[in-house]
Amino acid sequence: MSANFEPTDADAALFGNRFVTQEVPTREFPETGMPAEDAFRLVAEDLALEGDPARNLATFVTTWMEPQAQRIIATNLHRNFIDHAEYPRTAEIEQRCIRMLADLFHAPGETTGARTQGSSEAIMLGGLSLKWNWRKRREAAGASASSPNLVFGGDVHVVWEKFCRYFDVEPRIVPLQPGKYTIGPEDVQAHIDENTIGVAAVLGTTFTGHKDDVVGINDLLLRIKHERGLDVPLHVDGASGGFVWPFLYPDSAWDFRLEQVRSINVSGHKFGLVYPGIGWLIFREKADLAKDLVFEENYLGKVDSTFTLNFSTGSSMVLAQYYNFVRYGRAGYAYIMKNMQANARVLAEKLDAMGRFEIIGRDWEQLPLVAFRLAEDTGYDEFDIAWQLAAERGWMVPAYTLPPNAQEVTIMRALVKETLSREHVDTLARDIEEACSTLAKKGGAHESERKKIVTGPGH
Repeated sequence: MSANFEPTDADAALFGNRFVTQEVPTREFPETGMPAEDAFRLVAEDLALEGDPARNLATFVTTWMEPQAQRIIATNLHRNFIDHAEYPRTAEIEQRCIRMLADLFHAPGETTGARTQGSSEAIMLGGLSLKWNWRKRREAAGASASSPNLVFGGDVHVVWEKFCRYFDVEPRIVPLQPGKYTIGPEDVQAHIDENTIGVAAVLGTTFTGHKDDVVGINDLLLRIKHERGLDVPLHVDGASGGFVWPFLYPDSAWDFRLEQVRSINVSGHKFGLVYPGIGWLIFREKADLAKDLVFEENYLGKVDSTFTLNFSTGSSMVLAQYYNFVRYGRAGYAYIMKNMQANARVLAEKLDAMGRFEIIGRDWEQLPLVAFRLAEDTGYDEFDIAWQLAAERGWMVPAYTLPPNAQEVTIMRALVKETLSREHVDTLARDIEEACSTLAKKGGAHESERKKIVTGPGH
């Protein structure tokens, strides 16, 4: 058959689609359209080359929702969330979610918050409120407000550094150390002064799944408040942990039970169990949201107060979040989190039993994951294992170096999510052991393979 075989439109419609043999549009804007079925198959067949989300143990983002939740999402994709006058029930449902999260995080009274596109937007907004409130305090004291700084550890998500760069705030980053991958009061104390707009602590780090010493940092800030008269607020980045700690560690204080915790962000599209993108920013009380950041917009016949970086955005994920809240409740979320934790512990036990790995912080409060590293020099490294697992079995288990000053430490992390069953855990453990055996025989990954390895902790 000729390499230039061109099926007719009639043949393509009858037997398949024309892009079985034709190149797909990739650079130039198409001159003409195509039948809907052709467009559907073109995109669907392209995506068939993607990785399997069920084996993506790098991403924290939700990859499965119940069919009923998917119906809620599908039937509301056409609603613009910002149109509160036209869709007042959606606006009310957002406020219900904010009130429920405030309750979950032990807010002492009436408060406020915002739905965001994800925790990145929530952190930007929370950081801006810290800056604006600090500036107001400085101006009231007749002092300069020209040199704001923000204190956080090297275990934060990169968005904190983005915030500082975008909004002209000095980042005071506490470096990590080998064997110490979170921060506490002794780490931040020297960095705090009258120009500190706040301290950010992480609940469930991307790197190892542990939390900063939020209680210790809160106690330090209270001492500074009483001894030096500096009221430095604490923001908790609960992007991953905000939907885990209330259900796995309900007696662990990290939230508004601590006096200096003034704001919390959490990702609904992570352990909130909603597809991307949805995040939440919750304030301890209304006064913690700087009034100058709230805009009143007369839009489509209704005056709305808006506190957001994005304007037009979909309603579906807000509705999906509310669906999850009423569907699962505290008991359901606790059941799901405990299942994930149980499977993570099984995986840790299996990896430990191999005698090849060091399990990192397994006895500490942690997200449902396993962080591990090779216990000794083997002739291959963690990046090689990540490559072998992906190439041979399709597992996406990230390997990465830690931030400074622990950059010499390389670890792997397997996130155990709702869709990872016990059978999957058993299979993953066997595949990891077989990958190590293969690498031992061939002396590590080939140099050409190492060039293809994607590094990074995932999101």
